Amino acid sequence: MARYTDSVCRQCRREGIKLFLKGDRCYSAKCAITKRHTPPGQHGQSRAKKPSEYGLQLREKQKCRRAYGVLESQFRKYYDMAANMRGVTGDNMLSLLERRLDNVAFRLGFGNSRAMARQLVTHGHILVDGKKVDIPSYLVKPGQVISVRSKSRDMQHLKELREQGSKNTIPKWLELDAENLSGKVMALPQRDDIDLTLEEHLIVEFYSR
Repeated sequence: MARYTDSVCRQCRREGIKLFLKGDRCYSAKCAITKRHTPPGQHGQSRAKKPSEYGLQLREKQKCRRAYGVLESQFRKYYDMAANMRGVTGDNMLSLLERRLDNVAFRLGFGNSRAMARQLVTHGHILVDGKKVDIPSYLVKPGQVISVRSKSRDMQHLKELREQGSKNTIPKWLELDAENLSGKVMALPQRDDIDLTLEEHLIVEFYSR
């Protein structure tokens, strides 16, 4: 499977905002955006031209795709699914991305970043309704319980979660039981529940060309 192997901090610098791809580092003074708020590369500090309409749409699409850590082909599938659902296409697409198991594990604090949460899922540390699910793109449903398997609960960051609670703000569509390292999906995520700074209508316009 194709994957991004370069520094993820370059992605934040390219988009000009924090995508919170490196967990605790993103909240510290070591954050790349804090240290160098310019695009990567030798021409990053050169005078920027006014982006075209296409350029704005592309950057918004890349920003969203990189935040959730999905490939272009996967991202397009989410758009197609959202376009075939009732309601606003942009809101539907973000709701689908939020319901990914790796994102839910991140939102509950099981992983300090989405990449870390994705690794926990693929390595079989995460259970859905008591059964192992190792597919990061698995879409959770209301009523399902997401938990950490008993053999994996001695990881240091999970011990801290049990003792101190989550460092993240738990969205209202999820409910966390930190002591038992489990969370319940209370409802489908709505646009107001998603804290990413995105203009999803530009993404819809990009794929509607």
